[in-house]
Amino acid sequence: MRCFRSGHAVIGLLLAIPALSQNQQEMPRDYRGVQIIVPGIFVTPVPNAPFSATIDILSHETLPDGSVNTRTTTAHIARSSSGRIYNERRQLVPTSFKGEPQLLSAHIYDPSSRLSIFYNPFERLARERNVPQPPVAPANSVPAPTPPNNPYFKQEDIGTQPLDGLTLKGIRKTHIIPANMSSTGKEIAIVDEYWYSPDLSIYMIIKHNDPRTGEQLVAVSNVERHEPAASVFAIPANYKIVDENPPDLPDTQQPTEAAPAQR
Repeated sequence: MRCFRSGHAVIGLLLAIPALSQNQQEMPRDYRGVQIIVPGIFVTPVPNAPFSATIDILSHETLPDGSVNTRTTTAHIARSSSGRIYNERRQLVPTSFKGEPQLLSAHIYDPSSRLSIFYNPFERLARERNVPQPPVAPANSVPAPTPPNNPYFKQEDIGTQPLDGLTLKGIRKTHIIPANMSSTGKEIAIVDEYWYSPDLSIYMIIKHNDPRTGEQLVAVSNVERHEPAASVFAIPANYKIVDENPPDLPDTQQPTEAAPAQR
């Protein structure tokens, strides 16, 4: 059984962080706006920094009629001392929803064996495969590179702040959309903030604001810096395991070393 605690204290902290607009220009947007599937926190598979925590996601989506659709969800993440990671995605639900949102998918990765497992609670399948490289961060879960010498983009250091006994380092990325390209007739500033924990090697807070589509807050809370239970990284007993590794080639098809050239 997994032992996690939920909480939204960090969301209040996030709302108190000012979003500074800068005057800059246009290129493809750093962020796609508020999505039905909201990116969460990317857990890096690094050793010697075990923890478990809760992710709180709050989405304020501006609808075409000007009304705001507010949804939230809570998910869980963990990492063992060996660097094995657990991450999950849960359904966005109305703020009036009681209980824990529906689990949509979960991911386990072990850097020692390079075994990557995705499990689906609807099909009760766990698909596993040995991958050549560690997982990469999903789009928008870490800062994208800022185009150099482009007046429409700006990145700035916004200092540090404490959270759950950690010191976070923040950056703010601002992307200006000119009035003639913003679909609103006004210049638009898209602002993203990322707060990083060097101790845990993850981004603890992500804040996105696009006046055209809404605001999104993603924050890690309830951090417990000790070894998670082994059951956190185990496939549920009632799931069918599907090995998605390519089949081994028959001996007659195995690649062989080239014969030495005749002299």
